[in-house]
Amino acid sequence: MCTRNEAPPHRGSASLLDCAAAEAAAPTPGLRGNRTHFSRASTAGAGVLIALVLGSSAAFAQGPNLGKPISPAEIAAWDISIMPDGSGLPPGSGTPAQGSSVYVAKCAMCHGASGRGGSAAALVGGSPLTTGIDTTKTIANFWPYATTLFDFTRRAMPWPKPRTLANDEVYALTAYILALNKLIGENDVMNADTLPKVRMPNREGFIVRFPERMP
Repeated sequence: MCTRNEAPPHRGSASLLDCAAAEAAAPTPGLRGNRTHFSRASTAGAGVLIALVLGSSAAFAQGPNLGKPISPAEIAAWDISIMPDGSGLPPGSGTPAQGSSVYVAKCAMCHGASGRGGSAAALVGGSPLTTGIDTTKTIANFWPYATTLFDFTRRAMPWPKPRTLANDEVYALTAYILALNKLIGENDVMNADTLPKVRMPNREGFIVRFPERMP
């Protein structure tokens, strides 16, 4: 047996490692086959550990088998965000006159006659934001892009049945609300080409996150 003061000659700093290796290889007095027994036990333990690791990896790879794969078509049905430059706008069109009838049938009950407000917020009017931070924020004085009006109307309106409006109805409602706010003419047609070109009063009031998407 080696001790800290009895390092093998000519081994230098490796002496303790050599001692440990020698002691591990030497049989313990009174216990025959000690080294063989140690090796078999270690091998068995390592085998169990490897089996557990491989089994766990396979289980994680398979997953919990919940739900079902989603198809590109199903993803597309929810991927409806509209960018300021009009990216994502669907085919279709609408005029303020067409939007007026849709508004009366599906929007006025909450937003009031001519968008003046009711149980839900007003859609027209609003003082310039320069009058103070407490100024009521509306579509005309706050929203920076006309495409946002289309996006919000299509995904959230009408309450309580969002996403039930046809694309032409959304274009028509968007045109109607913009016309009520004197942002477009009474005869202007809103579609994927004309809507991004409408310039909102508060366009420069926001920090642009996607400058490459600006019209």
